[in-house]
Amino acid sequence: MRYTKLKDKEIPAIAFGTWSWGTGFMGGNRIFGNDLQKDDLLPVFNRALQHGFTLWDTAPIYGLGASESILGEFIMHESDIVVSTKFTPIGYQLKSKLRKTLDKSLIRLGVSSADIYWVHNPKDVVKWTKELIPLMKRGLIKHAGVSNHNLEEIKVAARILEKEGLQLSAVQNHYSLLYRASEETGIIDWCHRNNVVFFSYMTLEQGALTGRNNANNPFKKNTRRGKAFNIDVLKKLEGLIKTMTEIGDSYGVEPAQIAMAWAVTKGTVPIIGITKVSHVDGALASLDVNLKQTEVIRLEKAARETGINIKGFWEKSM
Repeated sequence: MRYTKLKDKEIPAIAFGTWSWGTGFMGGNRIFGNDLQKDDLLPVFNRALQHGFTLWDTAPIYGLGASESILGEFIMHESDIVVSTKFTPIGYQLKSKLRKTLDKSLIRLGVSSADIYWVHNPKDVVKWTKELIPLMKRGLIKHAGVSNHNLEEIKVAARILEKEGLQLSAVQNHYSLLYRASEETGIIDWCHRNNVVFFSYMTLEQGALTGRNNANNPFKKNTRRGKAFNIDVLKKLEGLIKTMTEIGDSYGVEPAQIAMAWAVTKGTVPIIGITKVSHVDGALASLDVNLKQTEVIRLEKAARETGINIKGFWEKSM
């Protein structure tokens, strides 16, 4: 296992995401086309702990609490788990106090505090950042993060916390070979210079960069990824997948491991959605891949040549 630092805390170099866990609004069935419950996922969780993957990312919006509830059952008797969850300022949550939402998350997760607590979008940076302050001072939030924020919004959040003697610990944005806005706009560089950990989500583009799906084996229709990565898009990805496969062959790994290794090489902590035991083993294998700079350049060139740059429907331009 490789590790990195979250302020004074050591964390795994790869975090595991639970967006696919459970069903319901914004749950696994709506986004990924699956129906995974605790009996399906417990072997996956246990394998992850065996390998030292202890950082788990979730959110109350994933299945309206379903993901948090499943994770909460699994970590009930475990120690040294790093729990990452979120407040999402949309819809009903806009009318709710952040404290109330956090309390409900902590109950579902069965923990007394959130190791990392994120403001999930920049709906009102000043308002929601300020609401973090008393919760951080009471120890209910150990590390504060912002997600889907642009560079100026990140700086605003950091300044608000600094005035109270607190720190912004982390930024979590969409970042992959196909979507590098956080690099191009200077966000990742700012994070490195300010000792803020950058967590990259959708590094595998919800499975499109694993090479397992293609024009002859497309994603399920009527799901988020099935619409975003339709047959035409999958055809455009063939050149990139070929390059990833060739580089992967030299390391004895598959394209998915190359995508993860690239994200780690770029100085980020990828959040990888985990639904199978083999996904855990793949993440571990990716940490043994040390890409050469020539390979990074080759991968990024092949990615640009696809012409694909797909934001999530929840994302704004960086």
